[in-house]
Amino acid sequence: MVTVLRRSSNFDTCRTIDGVPTAEPAAEPAPLPQPPRAEIRVEQVLQALGDPVRLQLVRALAEGPPEGVACGSVPLPITKSTRTHHLRILREAGVIAMRADGTRRIASLRRDDLDALYPGLLDGVLAAKQ
Repeated sequence: MVTVLRRSSNFDTCRTIDGVPTAEPAAEPAPLPQPPRAEIRVEQVLQALGDPVRLQLVRALAEGPPEGVACGSVPLPITKSTRTHHLRILREAGVIAMRADGTRRIASLRRDDLDALYPGLLDGVLAAKQ
């Protein structure tokens, strides 16, 4: 007799074989797609940074720790779905990187990649008057 149960914890599934529970560790979540350094295009970066909400997110990430901040911790006057949309635009443009940390998503600025490709661009945008 094999029973498969779904539950939320450190394990994705819990199995019982002849009444004896066995557990399988949760699989690592797939990384969110983001362009490698060589595929980051200045047009996409500038378009992503051209929105005031996305610029506010990038400024918050630039002021935060280099390992990143939880996506929901930056106070913004927008809905969760709109925040997700803006984060996706920034990630797909190569401005930020995102990783999973349990149930949270951690966003970090790809400063090294942007500075290597477009020296001074990020500093200039961040220094612009708000």
